[in-house]
Amino acid sequence: MFAGTAAPMTSRSQAYSHAYRQVGVQTGVDGASPHQLVAMLYDGLLETLALARAALRQGDIARKGSELTRAVRIVDEGLKSALSPAGGELARQLGELYAYLGLRLTQANLRNDESAIEECVRLIEPLRDAWTTIRPQVDASAARR
Repeated sequence: MFAGTAAPMTSRSQAYSHAYRQVGVQTGVDGASPHQLVAMLYDGLLETLALARAALRQGDIARKGSELTRAVRIVDEGLKSALSPAGGELARQLGELYAYLGLRLTQANLRNDESAIEECVRLIEPLRDAWTTIRPQVDASAARR
């Protein structure tokens, strides 16, 4: 009798956990500035890459594929779409970097290539760190408006 109830409790618990995370993310997004949204994308990308790498090491190919697909979506639908043509040369270069990241993440997925995942992390971490560093200047500029 109890064996039959374990799975539904686990599923219910996972559903609650997922809903809680979704509410937390939505709340963060709703109150975030454009600068904060990009920071959230960088953090989400790095978290997703860590999960993909862990899944690959554990031999969980389905989860690795799901995480890398999510990572590509963060790059393509989030980071790339945040670029403005008014950003000039910097926006163009970031666009090229994001295209390269999308390619390398797809290759990592197809080839189960952990080194490609690590390369993407090495490319994104300095951008995320720089983005975090400029936040006080962005906030000060926004306050003056």
